[in-house]
Amino acid sequence: MAAAVELITAPWNLGLRPPAPGREPGTWQAPQALLAAGLEARLRPARVVQLDRPPYEFDAQPATRIRNGVTIREHALRLGEAVQGALSASRLAVVLGGDCSILLGCLLGARRGGRCGLVHLDGHSDFRHPGNYDASSSLGSAAGMDLALATGRGELLLSHWPAVGRPLVADEDVVQIGDREDEEIPPVTRFTAQEIQQIGIADLGERVISRLERRGLDRVWLHIDLDVLDERALPAVDSPGRPGLDFSQLAELISTLVGTGRVVGLDAAIYDPDLDPDGVYATPIVDCLASALTSLATVETHA
Repeated sequence: MAAAVELITAPWNLGLRPPAPGREPGTWQAPQALLAAGLEARLRPARVVQLDRPPYEFDAQPATRIRNGVTIREHALRLGEAVQGALSASRLAVVLGGDCSILLGCLLGARRGGRCGLVHLDGHSDFRHPGNYDASSSLGSAAGMDLALATGRGELLLSHWPAVGRPLVADEDVVQIGDREDEEIPPVTRFTAQEIQQIGIADLGERVISRLERRGLDRVWLHIDLDVLDERALPAVDSPGRPGLDFSQLAELISTLVGTGRVVGLDAAIYDPDLDPDGVYATPIVDCLASALTSLATVETHA
């Protein structure tokens, strides 16, 4: 079990399509919004690492058919170093995004410490890759590809990494939770949103832990795309939908998984303050994360 929390901010929107011509997605603002809503005060992290905001490009970059692909790789490498540093200090890395493409840097940093599984909480499978869409007709968006890229599918630019190679995580070491769409995904363990409604959060937690135990996974990264929440709980995401979890269910699940001691880090992604002009959703997100991680809060001074 990590002795303390280290907060890492990854303020980017690189993996998302423009919501309108000439307009950037607003997810880059989420880390600061969550800090301003009291997350740092609630978690009392041993350290806060704030990464730079990368530039967003509307047009295709050379040698890639993934939007902002070159920039994503550059900043994923930097994020990976930050995550690796937190884990080397025996801290739980908590990464505040940003869009879901931050998962690549998170897993890269975790994998540098050895094998690492992935629990992927997301209202979508995020399994888009050139094998299931025409990459020549449109730019790919990495936020809808993160699971495919993490499991080694897609352009080498974002699927093959220094010192780790590919994949970042084996199909068999992935548990996907919350997908509300009926689409083909790789042979990963999967609990759909509809199935979760039937079995409940407590049973879900037991089944996920059982799967991790059977795979012998003592190191796991937890990815939280906040659109796993029902749109009635959190509409301020780029692709809201239903059914989904409520905040109390999400907090219970995170707490259960982190409590096993297997989770080395987690990221929270896709909250868009531009879609929350009155700022009403930052506080429940902070409450959810803070309540789930209360046992890890520390009174250490910042490094």
